[in-house]
Amino acid sequence: MVLVTYAVCRMVIFLAFVIIITWGGCKRRNKLRNFQQNGGSLLKHQKIRIFREKELEKATEKYDKSRLLGQGGSGAVYKGVLADKSVVAIKKPNEIKQLQREIIIMKEFQHEISVVSQVNHKNVVKVLGLCLETKFPLLIYEFIFNGSLFDHLHVKRSVMLKSWANRLRIAAKTSLALNYLHSIADPPIIHRDVKSTNILLDENFTAKVSDFGASVLIPSGKSAVVTKVQGTRGYLDLEYLITGLLTVKSGVYSFGVVLMELLTGQKPILKQRNPKENVNFIQYFISSVEQKEHFSGFDELRGC
Repeated sequence: MVLVTYAVCRMVIFLAFVIIITWGGCKRRNKLRNFQQNGGSLLKHQKIRIFREKELEKATEKYDKSRLLGQGGSGAVYKGVLADKSVVAIKKPNEIKQLQREIIIMKEFQHEISVVSQVNHKNVVKVLGLCLETKFPLLIYEFIFNGSLFDHLHVKRSVMLKSWANRLRIAAKTSLALNYLHSIADPPIIHRDVKSTNILLDENFTAKVSDFGASVLIPSGKSAVVTKVQGTRGYLDLEYLITGLLTVKSGVYSFGVVLMELLTGQKPILKQRNPKENVNFIQYFISSVEQKEHFSGFDELRGC
């Protein structure tokens, strides 16, 4: 009886060992498959850091809600603290079950990777590396400590923005980034979603353009592309909105809207009590200037 019990125990232990080994092997194979599908064989030879899934989970406390910095249509951004105490921002795609949506997100992230890996400018948020072991690749960016221009203008009403010099410096640095994307990058890049939310401010309140998920590369020899209209209401170039023809002028228009935000402290859409009566701020601004009317927004900004 004792021998039978001993034999059964050995068998149970053996089976448990086999299950653990098999499960571990499956997990490693899944990570390897994800790595290959996400372009690992090509990217591992480039000068970009490849992060492990485990170190990012540890850095974000398994993507705890307290680490969430922001969330958009394709993914969420988390604050992470690496083992060497450096702080990063990790862009993680949303978990979507539908296959078609999964394919779309994969394409969006692969597109963003292809764009940001080509960009190198001090006023563009720098990509530090990738994680390719997950189902969708993760993007790891430098962490920008002071948040977005939108928050400083419309939420915090920051004291820093009482200075015209600071507002003009933010505008100038943003324009340098856009000039680089439009005129120096090869091929040229149109951001397609320039707005105050995507302009981040570092510890010195230096502006850095972020989020290239919607950007478009202009093919060699062309100055425009026809594409599905994408962007944020209030910042969209009306010509692009109507025709779908995207040029660098569309990015310049959006930047012009940001300039109006900086000058006045107003959002691009002036909300009224009745949502149907909401006013396009740019039209209101231009009309006020043309008619030489007193524009209260400037006075309001000085006193913010």
